[in-house]
Amino acid sequence: MTVADPTLVQPRPSRGLAARERAAWGFVAPAMIAIGLFFALPVIAALLLSLTDFDIYALADLDNLRFVGLQNYERLMTNPLFWGAMKNTLTFAVLGVPLSIAASLAAAVILNARVVKWRPIWRVMFFAPYVTTLVATAVVWRYLLHTRYGVINWGLESVGLPAVDWLGQPSTSIPAILMFVVWKIFGYNMLIFLAVLQTVPDDLYEAARIDGAGPWKQFRHVTLPAIAPTMLLVSIISVASFFQLFAEPYVMTQGGPAQSTVTVLYFMYEEGFKWWNLGSASAVAFVLFLCILAITLVQLAVAKRVGAYQ
Repeated sequence: MTVADPTLVQPRPSRGLAARERAAWGFVAPAMIAIGLFFALPVIAALLLSLTDFDIYALADLDNLRFVGLQNYERLMTNPLFWGAMKNTLTFAVLGVPLSIAASLAAAVILNARVVKWRPIWRVMFFAPYVTTLVATAVVWRYLLHTRYGVINWGLESVGLPAVDWLGQPSTSIPAILMFVVWKIFGYNMLIFLAVLQTVPDDLYEAARIDGAGPWKQFRHVTLPAIAPTMLLVSIISVASFFQLFAEPYVMTQGGPAQSTVTVLYFMYEEGFKWWNLGSASAVAFVLFLCILAITLVQLAVAKRVGAYQ
């Protein structure tokens, strides 16, 4: 009687494993279908739309719709209004992202200290702006920054400083909106930092104190390396948020003064819903997507080089 070599026997797939895989796909399928219907298909449709001259005339009669290829993208590259909007958007991102991360990290470090009293109350107060309606808070800030009746100018005049036309001149309109945006979103980033700070072992800080490290060296050599991956995540989220600014300048300045606060998303809105150049507006959306994707890839490459993530 010949005995089969056990190394040549191929294991049969388990019926139980196959059943579990089918069950898993059954649970995932509704979500995948929803993503396909409400995300993938609209994105594909918008990409096709960006290759046409879809406007208000095509909206009335599809016979007026023409395929123009990359002409919408070519026109964008030669449109000074688009490049002005891109410059404003980059200004918001370059100034706002570091300010937002610094403010949120500072608040998280302070609230993580055990010496701070009423920490739950402070957390709620800092997070409350993020969950408050954006348009409502933008209107409130517009009145706070009012030249004659604003509380901020009242405070300046009370200490002998002149009032500032915060939203009426290009030199101060971007800083004014930046103050509002940083105040609005830093609470969300603060909670992310606070969560990761609470996972840093106390033994590391104790060992650093035994070695003679002060608060700054503990923060630099213990805290920052421990939260580096989370900081990368927060920076990516913050860049995407600042590149998608729309409601803030729309409510507070309507893109003025002298188009100094027109962002790429605001420019896309005007192209699509003010001038009804929907093909051009779709092209703007994909250019914005490529910009965010490129910056994200650069952030990931830099983080990998410095060892922020593997």
